[in-house]
Amino acid sequence: MIETTVKVGELAPDFELIGSDEKKHSLKEYEGKNIVLFFYPKDNTPGCTIEAGDFRDKVEAFKDLNTVILGISRDSLKSHDKFITKLSLSYVLLSDESEEVCNLYGVLKDKNMFGKKVKGIERSTFIIDKNGLLIKEYRKVKVNGHADEVEEFLKTINK
Repeated sequence: MIETTVKVGELAPDFELIGSDEKKHSLKEYEGKNIVLFFYPKDNTPGCTIEAGDFRDKVEAFKDLNTVILGISRDSLKSHDKFITKLSLSYVLLSDESEEVCNLYGVLKDKNMFGKKVKGIERSTFIIDKNGLLIKEYRKVKVNGHADEVEEFLKTINK
């Protein structure tokens, strides 16, 4: 595993990934807006479904706070399409099948699954301000209430 290069107070590492809208996305294209960049383990799993739905329900509130939402997992675009349709998501999901961005942000961790060690995404959220600075990170995110917590933080920086 590559050690994370991301640090609060520094420029967020830029990247380029294909999104569920079949376009390339990078942080640079969102300059002038805040970004909620959330990494989640897997499409269509219980916790990820709740988290994605909670962010979906806050899309308009986040727009009012000059903020875009981007979700990232290692799932394929085909998997993302099903997940988006099932939950009526109105924000872009990015596919990081190569794990390049997951490694850049240090979200891949060893996990135990049925007695076997596997590498998986530790649920994490990063708040990047309109100038590209990483201003907040949430690691080991607990799903319930997380989208509310992120919204409250965004309100404090948009005063």
